[in-house]
Amino acid sequence: MRLIFAGTPEFAAAALRALIAAGHEIPLVLTQPDRPAGRGMKLKASPVKEVALAHGLTVAQPENLKTEAARQPIADAAADAMVVAAYGLILPEAALAMPRLGCVNIHASLLPRWRGAAPIHRAIEAGDRETGITLMQMDKGLDTGAMLVKSALPILATDTSGSLHDKLAELGAREIVALLPRLETMLGEQQDDALATYAKKIGKEDARLDWSRPAEELERQIRAFNPTQTLLAGEPIKIWRARLVTDAGLPGTVLAVSKEGLRVACGSGALDITEVQKPGGKRLDIAAFLAGSTIKPGDRLM
Repeated sequence: MRLIFAGTPEFAAAALRALIAAGHEIPLVLTQPDRPAGRGMKLKASPVKEVALAHGLTVAQPENLKTEAARQPIADAAADAMVVAAYGLILPEAALAMPRLGCVNIHASLLPRWRGAAPIHRAIEAGDRETGITLMQMDKGLDTGAMLVKSALPILATDTSGSLHDKLAELGAREIVALLPRLETMLGEQQDDALATYAKKIGKEDARLDWSRPAEELERQIRAFNPTQTLLAGEPIKIWRARLVTDAGLPGTVLAVSKEGLRVACGSGALDITEVQKPGGKRLDIAAFLAGSTIKPGDRLM
């Protein structure tokens, strides 16, 4: 097929690579403008742009698609369809109508659950046992279009947002390649809006640990917003991994210190912290961290 591709992060780049490998003609790739990144804050191309340029594809990076001039490259591409994955810009109705078969979105949840910006993180945070990929015919709403394909994936007890992202990116790439030959004849299933939940955008507060909360919730928070943050002796540290344990004490209090884990009491239950990172330092397993630390039972995390 003749396709436009619109996407920005690595999740989308996986789908673009799959579409290229499948032999589709891609006259236009849309991605967000280069953004400052790294210590030097130099402009950095998105993963999608890097893939597109490596394969000699034409790239457009509009700030938005509100004007006719910004949408002109879409019209000029004369595409059969547009594939959209984590693009990050709103596609107005005028743009959605330009491809002959419309626009198909690769969304990282089982719609209508977790419409919105951060479905992977919110599914782990909520304790969902499964998630998946929904291929959706886009309309003017926020992830409200008719569903063409739903493919489920279990959320493992060890999954972080990173590991689940990679699995869903691979699944989404595979499903969009399988869908396209059938797109012209497929009928979508309307979503039940009464079942919708919303995956709000991630903020700084999502990574802060509140030790008064139950251990089960904090363990999911650590995996969802990997890493999370807490204060130890007034110094911020990042927590990358922890496991649930049976213990109790004043929330935030260090209950035990060993090479197996730094045990901290929660609102109910406790966590053994097993991987941390100091400001400006490397990720360390707890044994390496404790070798250079004076932390002891009775100390508090805030």
